Amino acid sequence: MLAFVDESGDTGLKLGQGSSELFVIAMVVFEDHDEATAADQRITLLRRELALPESCEFHFTNCSIARREAFFKALATFEFFYLGFGLQKSKVYGEGFKHKEPFYKWVCGTVFENSKPYLDDAIVKIDKCGDRDFRNQLSAYLKKRVNDPNAATKRIRKVKAEDSKSNNLLQLADMVCGAITRSYAEGKQDQELYRGIIKHREISVRLWPP
Repeated sequence: MLAFVDESGDTGLKLGQGSSELFVIAMVVFEDHDEATAADQRITLLRRELALPESCEFHFTNCSIARREAFFKALATFEFFYLGFGLQKSKVYGEGFKHKEPFYKWVCGTVFENSKPYLDDAIVKIDKCGDRDFRNQLSAYLKKRVNDPNAATKRIRKVKAEDSKSNNLLQLADMVCGAITRSYAEGKQDQELYRGIIKHREISVRLWPP
C-alpha cells in the first residue's frame, strides 16, 4: 500500500493579511503498487497530451481550469481513494495553533487518525516540509498516533519525505487537496467541478470546526 500526502494553504493566522482561510491536508492511497505505477505513467503521458514540458509540475494553484479538469478526468479511472481534513482557521483558538510545527503535526495527525481503518503496512510519502529534524519528529509522531504496538502488522511501515517536483503521485495529492479546498470557495465558477469528477474516489472529507 502506498499513501501520498500534501497540503493546501498555510499555517499562518493573519487572516485578511495574506494567510489562507483554510489549511487542508489530503491523503491519496493506492492499495495496489501496479495501479500506482499505471497512474504515475498516465500523468507523464498527460503532459505530452497537453504539450507540457517533462519538467512541468501539476500544482493546483498554477493550473488553468481546463488543465485541472483534464487532469482529474485522466486520473479518475484509476483505483485509488482519498481522505481530507480542513481546518477553518478563523474558528480555532489555543496556543498550539500559533506555532507552525505543532499546527501542521496536529492537522496531519488528524488525517492519519481518520485513515486508520484503511491503512495496512503503508509506505507514506509526504512532500518535503521543514528541516530534517522536523520531518523525523513528524514521522515518529504519525507512527505513534496510528500504529498499534500490540498488532501483528503496522498501519504505517515507513514515512518518507520526497520532492513533489519529481513525484507524480505527490502531484496527484496536491491536485486532490486543491480540489477539496476549491470546493469550499464560495462563488468560484469551478467550485464543485473537480471534486465532482473524483467523488467516487472519496472516503472522507471533514471540515473542522464544523
